[in-house]
Amino acid sequence: MNQASAHTAETIEFPTFDAAKTTDQFRVFAEHSAEQSKQAYAKFKSGAETAQKAIESTFETAREASTELSLKSLAAARANAEAGFAHLEALFGARTFSEVIELQTSFVRKAAEQAAVQAKEFQSLTSKAATDVSKPIKDAFESSLSELKLA
Repeated sequence: MNQASAHTAETIEFPTFDAAKTTDQFRVFAEHSAEQSKQAYAKFKSGAETAQKAIESTFETAREASTELSLKSLAAARANAEAGFAHLEALFGARTFSEVIELQTSFVRKAAEQAAVQAKEFQSLTSKAATDVSKPIKDAFESSLSELKLA
């Protein structure tokens, strides 16, 4: 048995440690990790730039919509004020009570019609503004979602 165990010990080879292979493997691992980090950073940077552009576009669109609504509000207020003053002038020129009632009835009917028209215009403008303001963010979100599906 002694001879058999000595013979087995002589035939067993133990792996040797090769520092050059280990260094090469570590270098490959480090290069691969650096490349993955660069790719992740590039994706993050691209996403941040896309988000920034979407936010800037959203704010610009919101500013434009706000200006348009403000101008429309001023025009409506001016038209309503002018109609009110014209009505007052007509009332002061009325000669009979029945003429006053007729003028007042006509004024109230026209004012109600004008209010309905103005309300529709404001509704249309605000709906358009909401759609326009949300579009850049929606597009950026959909783009990011499609990129995630591709990756």
